[in-house]
Amino acid sequence: MPSMRFRILGALALAAALGVSAAAPTSARAEIDPKSITITPFDKLDFKGTPGQPLIANVFGDPAKPGLYGIVIKWPPHTNSRPHSHPNDRYVTVLSGTWWINTGAKFSPDTMVPMKPGSFIIHHAGEIHYDGAKDDPAMIYIVGMGPAPTIPREQK
Repeated sequence: MPSMRFRILGALALAAALGVSAAAPTSARAEIDPKSITITPFDKLDFKGTPGQPLIANVFGDPAKPGLYGIVIKWPPHTNSRPHSHPNDRYVTVLSGTWWINTGAKFSPDTMVPMKPGSFIIHHAGEIHYDGAKDDPAMIYIVGMGPAPTIPREQK
């Protein structure tokens, strides 16, 4: 049976060999096959809209047409939608900032509820809601089925 000294030296040699091979630099990175994965860096998203109003970038699909779509919306500070609905469910994830939401046909920005980054919200089809940003900008990601018109539903 090997002595304790040989076991320790053997274990240290094995650890050193594994450490050297794990730390060895790789000479090349794998190339991503564009037939398998489509990558759009955030800085390449094409945001459209009027400055000072929410800006929208289509990530995939088209919310104006039938089918699945994904959009990113940048809400500048102090911008809100008015009470409205959509004909299909919409799945929303808050990416950054605080996004403020509320339900009902009476617009009441003082009673809006804050949604922090990572929050997931479902706008149910036909239900009235409104949303936006208060003092800080917010950014959200929405996935849904089109066509997805915004139907005004505010009661004055």
